[in-house]
Amino acid sequence: MAVPSRSLADDIRRRTDDELVALVLARPDLARPAPADLTGLAARASTKASVQRAVEALDRGHLQVLEALVVAGEDATLDDVRRLLGVDEACGARIGAIVEDLWRSALLWRTDGRHHVVRTVPEVLGRNVAGLGAPIRELRPSPNGPVTSIEDGAELAALLDEAPSSARAVLEKMAWGPPLGVLPTSGPGQTAVRWLLERHLLVTVSVDRVALPREVGLALRGGRLHRRVELDPPDLPARTVTAVDALGGGAASELLTQVDEVVEAWGAEPPRVLRAGGVSVRDLKRTSELLDADTARTGFLVELMYAAHLLADDGEIVPVWAPTPELDEWSASDAGHRWAGLAAAWLRMTRAPHLVGQRTPGASGVANALGPDVQWPPIRAIRRDVLTELADLSPGSAPSAEDVTQRLLWRRPLRSGSVLGDAVVAVLREAEWLGLTGRGALSTAGRALLGSHPPPSKAGTGPTPDGVEAAAAAMAAQLPEPVDHVLLQADLTAVAPGPLVGDLAELMRLAADVESRGGATVYRFTNESVRRALDAGWAASQLVDTLRRSSRTPLPQPLEYLVSDVARKHGRTRVGGSAAYIRSDDQAVLEAMLASRELAPLLLRRVAPTVLVSQASPAVVTDVLHDAGFAPVTESPDGSVVVAETRRRRARTRRQAATIVSPVDEPFTRSLVAGLRTAEAAADARRAEEEQREGPPIPVSDPVVTLALLRDAAADRHGVWIGVSDRHGATTRELIHPRRVEGGQVRATDAAGHEKSYSIHRITGATLDPDG
Repeated sequence: MAVPSRSLADDIRRRTDDELVALVLARPDLARPAPADLTGLAARASTKASVQRAVEALDRGHLQVLEALVVAGEDATLDDVRRLLGVDEACGARIGAIVEDLWRSALLWRTDGRHHVVRTVPEVLGRNVAGLGAPIRELRPSPNGPVTSIEDGAELAALLDEAPSSARAVLEKMAWGPPLGVLPTSGPGQTAVRWLLERHLLVTVSVDRVALPREVGLALRGGRLHRRVELDPPDLPARTVTAVDALGGGAASELLTQVDEVVEAWGAEPPRVLRAGGVSVRDLKRTSELLDADTARTGFLVELMYAAHLLADDGEIVPVWAPTPELDEWSASDAGHRWAGLAAAWLRMTRAPHLVGQRTPGASGVANALGPDVQWPPIRAIRRDVLTELADLSPGSAPSAEDVTQRLLWRRPLRSGSVLGDAVVAVLREAEWLGLTGRGALSTAGRALLGSHPPPSKAGTGPTPDGVEAAAAAMAAQLPEPVDHVLLQADLTAVAPGPLVGDLAELMRLAADVESRGGATVYRFTNESVRRALDAGWAASQLVDTLRRSSRTPLPQPLEYLVSDVARKHGRTRVGGSAAYIRSDDQAVLEAMLASRELAPLLLRRVAPTVLVSQASPAVVTDVLHDAGFAPVTESPDGSVVVAETRRRRARTRRQAATIVSPVDEPFTRSLVAGLRTAEAAADARRAEEEQREGPPIPVSDPVVTLALLRDAAADRHGVWIGVSDRHGATTRELIHPRRVEGGQVRATDAAGHEKSYSIHRITGATLDPDG
């Protein structure tokens, strides 16, 4: 006949290899670092930090059952759980399945059909489990005092029946939590509370606070732990939408276009890195105006590029945000793979772009894009949870943000509802911008990408190549084909009926300004934009011929006149260094410059009929003349025109040490379990050798294991055999009865009844005394 388990360690040692594999896969933190043996695995599984992570991952159904097990106390049965939840026998199978899940995750251990919650679970859940107060024995000044009337069910019911209406009203307010109240100092409330205190229906816990004992709270609730039992997730209603993939493709195309525009702008004039990190509000607003987008979308865009390693701090003495060398490789890829790289970066990044411009806890001001305050690791799990909910629906189904939030609150009930609601809205909006969704429904490319990123507990070091390839192929089929032409209009505009091929797109960004976006992009030619092209080295005839070849409509005469007019004035005035000189054959132009108030800061001085000089640098003189409406060009020392090429800034690549971490997947876990079995067998062999010694064998154990055993022994008032190492390295065996474990010390009484203190680091191992 099998000996019943006496602890979580016994329970874990009795599990099969498959059950141990399931435990580690459910709680992967137990494998990092690998425990020494099964006893070490059990000790780690009962630590507060690990239990906290496991409890936070529970859905509402599992959490309610776990709370019922905690309230039921030691030796809880499934009938106790069903009674506390107030459900009928029809729910017995569901409760049994949930309890099995909790056991599989080592949040409880069992013996002879009874269940024992791991000791640290009540600490994690808090003292007021399910809104109930502590038991009367914990609230009383003397826990070992005589049994009160409220500990007897019949007497408690009689007390509640005879309670005055005012006292009953006080109890009803505290019944469903919180179980703490303020002690009134006068009025009818004081009389009612005094009546309750005299009969132990309330207990004072401080000078002005009272608490409702757990027994009274349960009686007021009719023996039920929760107002509403939610063992299964709520329904997720959704509307049906069409053209999801096409809309996703359009959004992805616009995203790629805007990335290219940010690269061009920041490559030429990179914004400064703030002292505290991030991009200034002014620079972000300037980029928003360039993109014709609001700051929320612009913040999302630059955060996405940063996560995809397309932008970085260049690390110079005066640091700026500049495109990285990785950008060139990314730009050389086809559109589908460029999109897949951005979408994969969004799915794995731990930054929350929706926090840009908002005040975050602990920050002195609003969060800046690319700044430290935007870092928020929980957003990665929320993204996956939201997309998983969408993936579980049939294609073309689009739920509302409110319904998704309610569903996620059931899946993760310990999360803040208001924070989660804001995050869900942001995730759905960003997924729409990315093209992962269309009209709120998950696209085919989104489903492929989500499948390429396994959950963190089952993930390796990144997305699977096959999944990313599938997502790239799915999106490539929806992205509009690049076009090699525009439609020139007589009103000095050009319509691009789709994304333009590389060279034409670069020319249009240089020679025209974007006026509107959408399925087709509208560009407008202006004096400034044409001059920009001429400054970049384009000749007027070359520009006109290229536009004529690239247009499906005839070249409008107004556009030709515009280019000719700007070209006629362009270069008439030339700038050189004196620090700088200005020369022009048209003396009237020089006279106008000397008379201009706007040019006064340049301190212009005539040195010849056709030459002016300035103490400012040629670049400054050129810029000021441009601002004043003149059209100069820069001249080299040999008199030739200097072509103003756009500087393409690149941030230096920062190499990081490669860290290879094996994923906590099934092959790794099976190998780990095999090693734990071997270590446990070796420990059993050592224990067998020590059986001849006085007292039970004392295993050499991890300090975490020793601490857990000593705490349990102190709580149960159980004797413990310990091995103690002295300053010379010799080890002695002692039988002690622990009283308190804190501050790295164990206060205990030895076999002779003397109170002693032992340092934890001196204890080589510990085991329970079989005689108690």
